[in-house]
Amino acid sequence: MKTKRIVDLSVVVNAGTQVYPGDPVARLEVHSTIARDGFNLLSVSMGSQTGTHVDAPYHFDENAPRIDELPLERFVGRGVIVDARDVGARGRITWEHVAPVADRLEAGVIVLLHTGWSRHYGTDTYFENPFLDPDACRRMLELGVRTFGIDAGNIDETPDAAHPGEGFPVHHLIADVAGVISENLTNLAAIDFPDPFISLLPIAFEAADGAPVRAVAMQIEM
Repeated sequence: MKTKRIVDLSVVVNAGTQVYPGDPVARLEVHSTIARDGFNLLSVSMGSQTGTHVDAPYHFDENAPRIDELPLERFVGRGVIVDARDVGARGRITWEHVAPVADRLEAGVIVLLHTGWSRHYGTDTYFENPFLDPDACRRMLELGVRTFGIDAGNIDETPDAAHPGEGFPVHHLIADVAGVISENLTNLAAIDFPDPFISLLPIAFEAADGAPVRAVAMQIEM
């Protein structure tokens, strides 16, 4: 087996990293320097869902598995890309978007919802994101899918004063089957090869609702 290519699907974490409204902002401060201490060391403070990250079911269900309780198999697998780039602000990703790749959906695959919305990262428009329709989610769960990713800040509609949202139904549906959600992916257009192997392995935070990841897509030759 040979890894022919690796595509980075992660946003950079720094003081300017955009976070979900109300979440802790990332703070990276120099703690030690070579000149003063003989080595470089950063002090890092951030929320559990900063940058490109995964949600554990515990994020929306007190009795569901936490990030360190999930099998690592949830975070790696063959990627199937759903092209939803035609969906605009606060538009629904429906089964019509999923149908062209439905025959490839099965247990162990990772569904990547490609909306192109990562181009708005760092702006207020980013949280006017397209979102997955609950019925489409339910039908993918019935086919065995347990891991979903999106190149936006939320797989559900992001509520604000003008848009109350629907109560995060997709988060709840996926949590109910101990599934995983990855958000703030980027660069999905660079996956231009078939059957990418996706890795969303998180930091091993104890008893956490989620954790940052270095998400990648790998082109593997056997």
